[in-house]
Formats: sequence, structure tokens, C-alpha cells
Amino acid sequence: KGEGKGAIVVTETDLSEKGGDKLCTLTSTIFARGDGGFGGPREGAPQPHQLPDREPDMSVDAATKPDQALLYRLSGDRNPLHSDPEFAKAVGFPKPILHGLCTYGTCCRAIISGALDYDPTQITGFDVRFSAPVFPGDTVTVDIWKDKGEISFRARVKERDAVVINNGKCSLKS
Repeated sequence: KGEGKGAIVVTETDLSEKGGDKLCTLTSTIFARGDGGFGGPREGAPQPHQLPDREPDMSVDAATKPDQALLYRLSGDRNPLHSDPEFAKAVGFPKPILHGLCTYGTCCRAIISGALDYDPTQITGFDVRFSAPVFPGDTVTVDIWKDKGEISFRARVKERDAVVINNGKCSLKS
């Protein structure tokens, strides 16, 4: 993205059974803040999923708790960005942020409960683009567009009207 900007790092991992049969491919994109300008290719980045050009079919509010990042640390992610106010300030945030995976899971749950009648077996994949942090205690509003074969979504923090996940796509079984 250029000097002083971020770099986008894309990795793919294939998961296979012991016998070698491929189960799935995991694609992960990481935005490395301030690490741009290294001369890497500018083309080839994944194109974001386009949201429908209409009002959402539904919106689901999902509250987060003020201590949610501390509870989420029990999953093994002990990055001080999520628990230490001084560390968070040192890296450019006003306070600790919620784990991205926790925000992602909050959105997935909102879609499963709001659009899929609590039936996750309909899902074949999720794609998201993180765009801003969620702070513990924020309310995440997930705007949902349901179409044949897919659900498009965007998540925003209600209190700040900040989009935190954009261009989301939940692929469904046909």
C-alpha cells in the first residue's frame, strides 16, 4: 500500500485427512499496519465481496461485555493489546480492543440466529474484511442481506456508527 501504509499478507493452508484427502482450504489475510512500501506486488489482492445495493433484510444487535476481551483470553490469545490499556495506547488505540476472532464469532452467531434459524449446517464458508476495532462493551449491529446461496453482511458498532466488518459473505449449501 506504500511507504508508511500497511501491507496485506495472504496465506492459504490446506487441511487434509490422514489419508491425504483434502478437507478444505483456509485463506487468511492479515493487514500489517505500517509495514507497506517494501516493493511487493500491488495486484493480486483478494477482491472484496460486494454488498447488495438495497436496504438490509434484517439487522441483529449483539452486545459485548466490558470484560469480554479478558474472558476471551482463555482461548489462549494473551496479546496485551486486548488487556493492557498502556500497551493499547502505545500501539495507537485509545484502550484495549476486542479480539478480531471474537468479533468474527459474534457476527457468525448473529447470522446463524437471525437468518438461519440457529442451523449452522447450512453454511459452507465465511469471508470477511475487518475495517475497524471493536472495544469491549460495544454493541455490534450486523446488517444482513439474504439471497439464494449466500448471505451478505456488514457489522458496525452501534455506539460509534463505525463499520467494523465490511463486505462479509456467508456461503450456503445449494
